[in-house]
Amino acid sequence: MPAHLDLGQQPCADNWMLLDEIGAPVLDTMIRHAGWHFVYLQESYSRSGVGRSRDTATLRALAHALKGLDMRFNAAELESVQVSSYPLFHIAKVTLYARHIQQHTSLEMAIEDDARAVPAR
Repeated sequence: MPAHLDLGQQPCADNWMLLDEIGAPVLDTMIRHAGWHFVYLQESYSRSGVGRSRDTATLRALAHALKGLDMRFNAAELESVQVSSYPLFHIAKVTLYARHIQQHTSLEMAIEDDARAVPAR
């Protein structure tokens, strides 16, 4: 993300941050005004989670979906959340779209740069 963008964030899952109440079109505009690119990819990920509350089930489904994203993508857009309620538990299904925020105009250039940035072992 461009360093000067001060967006409200909170930890969500392993190494992921959840932006506070901002839609993808607004984020896209902010990123483009900073000279960066918000790449839209068609690939979606759906995962489910179970919990005693709607919120717990949703957070677990979101964490599972984020873990399912390809490692080369650094952002995701929440498409939908569906929750089914039962007497003792809830099941949530979350669908995400893979996104990527980068300085380059081409996804291939960003992937090559990421590969070069990995230190040799």
